Amino acid sequence: MPRIAGVAAAFPPRSYPQSEITELLGPIITNNPTKMALVRRLHANSKVDRRHLVMPYDWYKDSDLNFTLANNTFIVAAVDLAEEAVQGALDKAGLVPSDVDFIVFTSVTGISAPSVDALLALRMGFRSDVKRMPMFGLGCVAGAAGIARVNDYLCGHPGEVGLLISVELCSLTVQRGDDSMGNLVASGLFGDGSAAVVMVGAERARGMPVTGPDVIDTRSRLYPGTREVLGFNPSESGFRIVLTAGVADVIDEHFDNDVVGLLTEHRLGVSDIEVWMAHPGGPRVLNSFSSALGLPEGALDVSWKSMAEKGNMSSASILHVLAETLELQRFGQGDLGLLFALGPGVCAEIVLLKWPEAAGQ
Repeated sequence: MPRIAGVAAAFPPRSYPQSEITELLGPIITNNPTKMALVRRLHANSKVDRRHLVMPYDWYKDSDLNFTLANNTFIVAAVDLAEEAVQGALDKAGLVPSDVDFIVFTSVTGISAPSVDALLALRMGFRSDVKRMPMFGLGCVAGAAGIARVNDYLCGHPGEVGLLISVELCSLTVQRGDDSMGNLVASGLFGDGSAAVVMVGAERARGMPVTGPDVIDTRSRLYPGTREVLGFNPSESGFRIVLTAGVADVIDEHFDNDVVGLLTEHRLGVSDIEVWMAHPGGPRVLNSFSSALGLPEGALDVSWKSMAEKGNMSSASILHVLAETLELQRFGQGDLGLLFALGPGVCAEIVLLKWPEAAGQ
């Protein structure tokens, strides 16, 4: 079974309290006093205390900002943040860039060709024969999906090393003059950040200290009839958010069946899972996860903490939750964990984990 060997997150140096971000973004989004009052209420109820912004506070006030400038800013900043996260994850795994055989890079907040992983590989000294697979369009689910796809690769290449990289600079996608409900809600939730996960195949893992769990199994789901629930609509001003209350409805209707189905295949139940890692998509999303699965109080505390301190960082958030979980908790041999996220489609990705002997020691 492939193993998670190192996880690290990286953030822009600027972090602002939610109240300051409200007063920054509100006037950019709307000049309607009624809508501005709604912005303040939505932000105050988001359970987000502060967020990182990739650019200085005043940069966002520039009325001449456009998609070209925002995307060029993304490319430069994404490579820097990815380098910090990747180096941190490699250090935790006791590996170097030349050890990496396969890279998955994901983002939904900027585009680049050559892709960010190619620019990073040249900067950090990855081998010239490293295999790369950039992913775009998976949104918030991509952190969990990336772990699953690297796992798929390592199942067929058990002696190799895989690397997942996520960079999401959500503040660069804020739409000026868009006072739609989706944009108002999103302006109070999303933050900027990066994360990286180093994984090793079963053969490679035998010669390494245990620093993380094995991936036991994964499950992917795409829910019909949910296309308009969540996503981005590209426009001349960039990526316009599509965000509705239907995300929680999808969880309520489908998610428990998919989790139970995966666990049943391994003769497990919800009560057998000791460690829960949910994508912090927002208060209603986390509450729906807990309710749908009947989770005990406190099961998603790390997800709530991540959302409060960093906001929803799209695909990077579930990887930050994973990093925080590995840092904050102690694990015993045989402990089971479940990591999951939802994204545009609507789709879900679920990853079943197990801590092997010597985990956390």
